[in-house]
Formats: sequence, structure tokens, C-alpha cells
Amino acid sequence: MAKLVVGPVSEIPPGGRKLVEAEGKRIVVFNLSGEFFALSDRCPHQGGSLCAGLVSGHVESKEPGVYHYARRGEMIRCPWHYWEFDIRTGKSWFDPKRVQVRQFPAHVESGAALVEGPYTAETFPVRVEDEYVVVEA
Repeated sequence: MAKLVVGPVSEIPPGGRKLVEAEGKRIVVFNLSGEFFALSDRCPHQGGSLCAGLVSGHVESKEPGVYHYARRGEMIRCPWHYWEFDIRTGKSWFDPKRVQVRQFPAHVESGAALVEGPYTAETFPVRVEDEYVVVEA
């Protein structure tokens, strides 16, 4: 799988997202408190753009009238029909075994590791002798 440089970490603040395109695929990258996750931008239901969807949490209920809001900012809701997907896994909330959004590996790398070019400067050995710097040229 080819690497796609999305941009500097600062371009996607915690809770933010960024839409990118690679080889005809639209991919939305999410920052969840410094962890990055990438999903296909296409809802598997009818193709709605997940990037345009609402990010929310999950409401759980153990009994009628008792609600607990959890996982704030970890669910994406398709803007067309409100299907919900876990940003961390791509799995749908209503049928996680059969319905999910394609997930792509996302991680942070240093810029130097990404753009190491073929050019190198000429180097010379350097050593210190009795507190004098010596260059061997």
C-alpha cells in the first residue's frame, strides 16, 4: 500500500478531521485526542460523505429512563440517513459484523523520514584532541 502524506499534525487538531484523495479514493482522517484514524469517506449504505457527517458519542441505556453518554467524539454519523460508525474501527453500531466502513492505517511519521532524498553533503571525520576540534580533510 502506498503512503499518502496528509499534512502536518497541526492541520488536524484533536477532534478535527481532514478529507484527502488518493488514487481516486476519498479518505477522511480523524484526530481523536492525538490518535489518528482514517476511513473511507463513503457510507456503505448509499454513499453519503462521512466527512460531512456529525461526530458524536454513544448513548447507552441499561434500563428505561437511565442513559449514559460515552465515547464522546468517537462516532461518525452519515449525514444522509444517520447510520453511525465507530471512527476507531470503521464498524457500524447497529450491525458491526456485517456493515462497516473501510479503514486505512494512519500514523504520524517525522518529516525527515518521509522526504529523505538522494542528495548528501560531503562529510569529513571530526574528533576532539585536548580540547581542540580537528577536522580531517
